[in-house]
Amino acid sequence: MSVAGAEAAYFRRASRWKLTIIVLTALLIPTIILSLNIGFAQIPFPTVLRVLAKQTPLLGGLVDPSSVSGVEETIILQIRMPRVLADAMVGAALAAAGVVYQGIFKNPMADPYVLGVSAGAAVGAALAIVLGIGFTLFGLSTVPILAFAVSLIAVFVVYNISRVGSRVPVTTLLLSGLAVSIFLSAIVAVLQVISGEKLHAVVFWLMGSFSYVEWKDVWATLPLICLGTAAIYFFARDLNALALGEETAQQLGVDTERVKKLLLIFGSLVTAAAVSISGLIAFIGLIIPHLTRILIGPDHRILLPTSIIVGATFLVICDAVARVIVSPVELPVGIITAFSGGPFFIYLLYKKKGSYAF
Repeated sequence: MSVAGAEAAYFRRASRWKLTIIVLTALLIPTIILSLNIGFAQIPFPTVLRVLAKQTPLLGGLVDPSSVSGVEETIILQIRMPRVLADAMVGAALAAAGVVYQGIFKNPMADPYVLGVSAGAAVGAALAIVLGIGFTLFGLSTVPILAFAVSLIAVFVVYNISRVGSRVPVTTLLLSGLAVSIFLSAIVAVLQVISGEKLHAVVFWLMGSFSYVEWKDVWATLPLICLGTAAIYFFARDLNALALGEETAQQLGVDTERVKKLLLIFGSLVTAAAVSISGLIAFIGLIIPHLTRILIGPDHRILLPTSIIVGATFLVICDAVARVIVSPVELPVGIITAFSGGPFFIYLLYKKKGSYAF
């Protein structure tokens, strides 16, 4: 193909990518707005739109203040809005982390949950809750700080156990991730036993829920998630090179070991930040990147942003379902994602089982 032909093909792909991002974003925004109308308190959808318009520049003056009660405005802006935005943030973060781990290990079954990163974050958060460790660093509370630290340790332990020379075989990856997760789960179980009156807080956190998310939680984790996902996207081309094999990537000028370690750090960062406010949310990092890869292809320059948007949309929908499926009781959203991800993971294992023979 000539240079002119290659450039034309690239611009066609770029235009298609932009259209994909626009369409997915156009689906995410109404999903968020519709989710604001779902909850125990019945608020008419036109009222939700009026509350949002009232907070929007240029539109606020068009809304009659008497058409919205203070109670309805408080429910939407102080209870539902931070929760729905947290849904989107966590879904985006876990999907981005899934893209990273699947790209590094070249395995569609790698995700933060399977590789023990989420279990590490659970240990850190449980330590903070049970032991009552209280300090802040750069405005962050103890829970996300310890969640990040322990999840980082967990992922490097799994990586070093799995590594055989320059390769990370799928079987050893899954087995080491399982072993580390079991060990960390045992630590969490011990913390639950000694937690006393804090047991409810630990158990509810482990099941994954957004019931108690507030604006301060959103503002505390948003910078970490934005920083982590932006840094991951910076290495999109390197992930493409790694997909061709480490030797090929090195020939293309990629420092593979450095890139892997940095991506593991950033993947752990966004995972820890996400689960610190939501608890353990299973299988988002497994389902979303795999489905998105099937739909738009393996190029990480488009795979990462589309996975982020799809992950955000998916978790917003799951949390909305969790709020109403057994109303008036509210299910933890982690149960809904596990119901979705469990069968999908079994399907992947079934399709790939021939490659796991010893």
